[in-house]
Amino acid sequence: MYFFLRYSWLVSFYILISFAIGEDVKYATPCEVCKIVAGELEDRLKETGKSHENIETGYSIEAKKAKKKYIKSELRLVESLEGLCERILDYRMHKERTDTSRFSKEMSQTFKTLHGLVAKGVKVDLGIPHEMWDKPPAEVTHLKTQCESLIEDYEERIEEWYNHQQDNMDLQNYLCRQHVLPKSQQKCLDEKGETKVKNEL
Repeated sequence: MYFFLRYSWLVSFYILISFAIGEDVKYATPCEVCKIVAGELEDRLKETGKSHENIETGYSIEAKKAKKKYIKSELRLVESLEGLCERILDYRMHKERTDTSRFSKEMSQTFKTLHGLVAKGVKVDLGIPHEMWDKPPAEVTHLKTQCESLIEDYEERIEEWYNHQQDNMDLQNYLCRQHVLPKSQQKCLDEKGETKVKNEL
């Protein structure tokens, strides 16, 4: 009986580890890329939008510099875009999910369990050094690259939204629905919540 319990625990643990480091790499779709980047930029704008300062604009030493609210300035957009794609590296993969929420900043239950085992002194060998467990997986580094391309390719559209449309429509609808994605690739924009293939172990 003891052997059976121990064996079943090892099988379950092996499945858990295989699931955590599964080799099936599934890169973000164009829809997921646009949705995530738009969400990150809107979050960043919320952070920078808390300032009610005025900034001075103009280059003349003699002329009086114009004052403009920071919240409406180009500087705010530039600062919000700066390092935006680096924030993508904070994402983790949740391979048990099938929608855009498979990219999430929270640690998956699988890796929480593995870290918990290590903290209790259990030797866990995933075939990679422990310090590399939290390194961004291939899907996330690829997502960062796609983020950089999207911002470069659609910088003028983002500026147009920021300067003229942000009070009328969210960035996801303006950028992703109207300018980046054909209708046939917009499915992820309509997701309501996370879809799981199976419960996390």
